[in-house]
Parts: sequence; C-alpha cells; structure tokens
Amino acid sequence: MITRREALKKMGAVAAGIGLGIGGVNAADVLGLSEKEEKRGKMKVLAINGSSRKDGNTADMLNLVLGELEKEGYETEHIQLAGNTINPCKACFACAGKKNCVFGDDIFQELYRKMTEADAIIFGSSTYSADVSSTLKAVIERASVVSDTNPGMFRHKVGGAVAVARRAGAMNTIDTINHFFLNKEMYVVGSTYWNIAYGRLSGEAMKDEEGVANMKNLGQNIAWLLNRIK
Repeated sequence: MITRREALKKMGAVAAGIGLGIGGVNAADVLGLSEKEEKRGKMKVLAINGSSRKDGNTADMLNLVLGELEKEGYETEHIQLAGNTINPCKACFACAGKKNCVFGDDIFQELYRKMTEADAIIFGSSTYSADVSSTLKAVIERASVVSDTNPGMFRHKVGGAVAVARRAGAMNTIDTINHFFLNKEMYVVGSTYWNIAYGRLSGEAMKDEEGVANMKNLGQNIAWLLNRIK
C-alpha cells in the first residue's frame, strides 16, 4: 500500500515533469494508483469466528486470511463469538421490510449490520458434531431469514469459509457456510484445497503446514476478487 509521503513524492515528480515537458510522465497514471489504494482502504472485510474458544485455532486461521488482505490495504475486522449467546430465530418474520432482526436482546442486530456493511464476509468455525458451532448456526439461520424477507442485502458480496477440526466432519462445516453464501447471491472464494486446518489444542492448527498455506492463499484470492468486482 502506497504511503502518503510516497504519494506526495510521486505527485511532485509528475508536476515537475509536466512543467518541464518531460515525456512519459503521466499524471493520470499516478492519480489512478492513488484512487485504487483509496478504494481498497474503504473496502471492508469482516471475519466472524464461531468457535467457543477465544483466540484458539479458528482465530489463528482467520487471522492468517485477514493478514493477507491487510497486506493489500483492505480494512478488516475479526469478531469472536466466544462468550456471547446468539438466540435462535423465532421465525416470526417481523423483520420483513426492516432490514434487521427486531429482537435486540443479544448482539445479533449489531453483527448483522456489520455484515451488510462489509464487502466480504468470512465465516470461521471449529467443528462440532460434524457441523458449525451452535452459535454460528444461530447467526446463519437468523441472517438467512432477515435477508430472505429483505432480498438482495448480500447480493454480490464476497464470501469465504474456514473450518478447523480435530479429525473429521470439517467438510460439513464448510458446506453449511457455503450454502448460506450461495443462497444469498454471493461470490464464494476457494483456495488450493479445502479451507480446513487440523488441530485440537490452541496453536496446534498453526503446525498444519498445508492448512496454513491454504488460509494464506484464501486471503490472497479474496483480495484478487475484490480488486476486480468493486
């Protein structure tokens, strides 16, 4: 990402070049780069960590993805659901036309607002009974109903799924997340293999070299797509 000092230096060089009539100095090229960097800085990537353990393996994997996006100048936020209770959907459909859930007795309303403001959403979860955590499942179910009764709220956003498992069941976790993205008209980003890492105790997933490489590549792929569709 170009710094303010570097931008000023380049703009000064352009002004001098134009004043002296030096060929090959194009102000539009420099300004175009500046606008590109500014655009990236305004784009938001939201990661929601459904693990019941704060700062555990799932957090490590999401941070790897976000780290690649931050290198490209994108604004990121990592929300960990550990310690919070997300109530299940009541299927009352009172959200129709309101663009958010009508119940404010947990953090869902604020979470959903952040989701709608983000250009890319990454859901991460450790694997519980061959699926996402119950907390993330509640987020997915409530977000599904709100967006179904208010169509188009996630259309053309970018989505990425991350799963961590001790041994098995992680593919179901990935599927649950991707089904939400696909059903909401989002672009789903993949990596060189499934976005899965293996580990039980905190820090163990960082020893999964292939998993770590996949997460970094996922971040790079999300950045690539954002750069082309926005």
